[in-house]
Amino acid sequence: MSTDVLENLKKAIVECDSEEAANWARRAIQEKIDPVKTLAAMTAAIRQVGDGFGKGELWLPDLVGAADAMTSATPIIEEEMKRRGTTRESLGIVVIGTVYGDIHTIGKTMVATLLTAEGFVVNDLGINVTSERFVEGIKKYKADILAMSALMTMTAPEQRKVIETLKKEELRDKVKIMVGGGAITQEFANSIGADGYDPTAPGAVKLAKRLIGK
Repeated sequence: MSTDVLENLKKAIVECDSEEAANWARRAIQEKIDPVKTLAAMTAAIRQVGDGFGKGELWLPDLVGAADAMTSATPIIEEEMKRRGTTRESLGIVVIGTVYGDIHTIGKTMVATLLTAEGFVVNDLGINVTSERFVEGIKKYKADILAMSALMTMTAPEQRKVIETLKKEELRDKVKIMVGGGAITQEFANSIGADGYDPTAPGAVKLAKRLIGK
């Protein structure tokens, strides 16, 4: 029975069905399936979609839809893990968000989902995130990596502002910073003092692993 539940959960994610993904996540809890095992199944599903996207076999809507489906199910399983007092091994802790003034979410969500699939614990602050909220997130979650997105040229300077704020708070040397988004280039990333940049979601995951030496 547990195998059927997890297979159906994986299928819901691959097929971009957010409602069914949430339903099967709740069913996994009802069946008393180890939430770490459930999360591993979800991770396998999103990795399958990510690999297909990377190979050109799947398209952006597939990746976005699968990410949405996983996002609908993940809090349900994480709450059960918290209730049981269980944890999973992670590669590192990431705080991610779209900078202040920018409300674009697709690229950030894809990066967050693929990072989760690779074994990072990801804390998504959402969109329109101020430098102060980024700082609060880094402190609260004890982040190893800060990932910032900016799609518009007018909001790109916010990434510099966040880094300057981290310096003032004496946190800059305690976290690796990676940036991305349509408005960002390698040259810009270098100019603001970021630790890394990649224009694609799969590339961002590889960058994150390099930054923490994995």
